Amino acid sequence: MTFAALQPFADRAALITALRQDALSAAADALGEHRWDADMSAGTLTFTSEADPSRQLATRAHLIATIAPGPRSMLWAWAHPQGAADGVATALRDYGAEHGVEALSSPEVPFPADAEADEAWIAAAAHVVGATAVELTGRSPYYSAPVGGGTRAVFLLDAPLPPLTVAAAVIALPRILSTTELPDARTAVWDLARLAGWTLTWTDESFGGATVVDESGTATFRFDERARITGVESALGAQA
Repeated sequence: MTFAALQPFADRAALITALRQDALSAAADALGEHRWDADMSAGTLTFTSEADPSRQLATRAHLIATIAPGPRSMLWAWAHPQGAADGVATALRDYGAEHGVEALSSPEVPFPADAEADEAWIAAAAHVVGATAVELTGRSPYYSAPVGGGTRAVFLLDAPLPPLTVAAAVIALPRILSTTELPDARTAVWDLARLAGWTLTWTDESFGGATVVDESGTATFRFDERARITGVESALGAQA
């Protein structure tokens, strides 16, 4: 466990987060071997092809938090010297203040006492922070970047990625579902539709299925008694 108070937000956004991270990875991988560069003063994060530096994926980067092994803490961007006091991360602070979530409203959050605070733990914590930011701001994808000394910075990106459509999600889902843990898949599907701007309709009063629709097509998710996805049926193409 990383930051327990944030985990429910990350769990709720797990499916849309995985889909948007997959789209970002595909766009970056299309550059071939590449590097990333962050310009904190300009607020940009750019992926550049090593073979052809003219090929780039340029994004607007919003610092959300830094996670550092030295002080064994996470520092929210609105309290960070290189962050913005009125930036995107303030949405998390405001939600925390309104709903009594101290881990969101406190400027600095200590690691759990038993945290190993090694590279793997910090990477996992960055994922939880990134997914929480997706959930509470509606922005995606995020990017977790090593910035030296074992510290990671978490950014939300305004990236030139296609909007997430039902058709695109259906194509990616077999791969996504094979590698993504969904503690509550039913809620994750509902949240996916909410954040993607799709229409969702439950198939029955026991919430045994959910149909999502947008202009690209329709998909019906089936759930078992433990809210796990058992199948996805789709009809892609323009909907009447």
